Amino acid sequence: MGCFAKIAAQAGILAFLQFGRTITESKKEPIKLLKLLDIFSSLNKLRLDFNRLFGGAACVEIQNLTRDLIKRVIDGAAEIFWEIFVQVELQRQSPPPQDGSIPKLVSSITDYCNKLLGDDYRPILTQVLVIHQSWKHKKFQEMILVNEVSKIIKAVDLNLDTWMKAYGDTTLSYLFAMNCHWHLYKDLKGTKVGELMGDSWLKEHEQYKEYYSAFFFRESWAKLPVHLSREGLIMFSGGRASARDLVKKRLKTFNEAFDEMYRKQSGWVIPERDLREKTCQLIVQTVLPVYRSYMQTYGPLVEQDASSSKYAKYTVQGLEQMLLSLFLPRRERYGSFKGRPTGSKIDNGVDLRRTASAVA
Repeated sequence: MGCFAKIAAQAGILAFLQFGRTITESKKEPIKLLKLLDIFSSLNKLRLDFNRLFGGAACVEIQNLTRDLIKRVIDGAAEIFWEIFVQVELQRQSPPPQDGSIPKLVSSITDYCNKLLGDDYRPILTQVLVIHQSWKHKKFQEMILVNEVSKIIKAVDLNLDTWMKAYGDTTLSYLFAMNCHWHLYKDLKGTKVGELMGDSWLKEHEQYKEYYSAFFFRESWAKLPVHLSREGLIMFSGGRASARDLVKKRLKTFNEAFDEMYRKQSGWVIPERDLREKTCQLIVQTVLPVYRSYMQTYGPLVEQDASSSKYAKYTVQGLEQMLLSLFLPRRERYGSFKGRPTGSKIDNGVDLRRTASAVA
């Protein structure tokens, strides 16, 4: 056994165990918990073989290093697990994303908690917590794991409420809330965390998404069609010249409001594709029919004017393309829309400005 112990040491088993110890001494971040659980699982599977091969007095150094490694792994894993809730709370002080997208913490922590509750890690983490509690002479409570994960997810909820209030732009805060509540509903439905939090909790987030979506439209795009009022234009009662001036004035007001809203919201993001497409379609359905009808009826009044491009600024097709390009994540945005002045041509040659031929 003395010869075997020397051979094992020279073969690298001591260095291997020291390597494991080095891992436990590195920075304790949440993602490291999964690595420590992997190490514990591997050591646990090897336990019988280790006891058989290195159980003699000659292998006492290997035994001591192994016990020390296991203790460090368990202590480290338990420490990180109990710190997750605190770390989520600390993130509450940080500012929300400027583009209204989903904070990385929200998507990463929900995915992380799903892994902890999954079949791969839950039994390992439970065993680690049982051992750690026994070392402190505390009785392990069966629901301690799920209760802690539930507390973490509820802390994320509180973070969202705090971040939403941090926005200076109310409309952007509605978009942010819409993004986050939809993410929590859609991405957690049918998952371990979703099952833990329950159907009523999931349904609540779906309802919040609808609630903030309605406020978002009411405070932004729903205000545009009112600029295209037909009041005073019926039958051109004041004469063609006065009707033309009124149409010009209203188109100018509409264009200014649209340009400002588009400029501001083109920097905002809806990461979830289905929510983004639904939102853009709703904007199109809110703005386009009114604009199309207005231009078909009153467009001819201004299209022959020398300054028609100032008022009949957009084609219906160009307006639709611009609206459908909103809220894309930066990596998905078309270069033709990014940073391009309003009313200019896009790369495929379609003119976003209105022309005489475009009047139906």
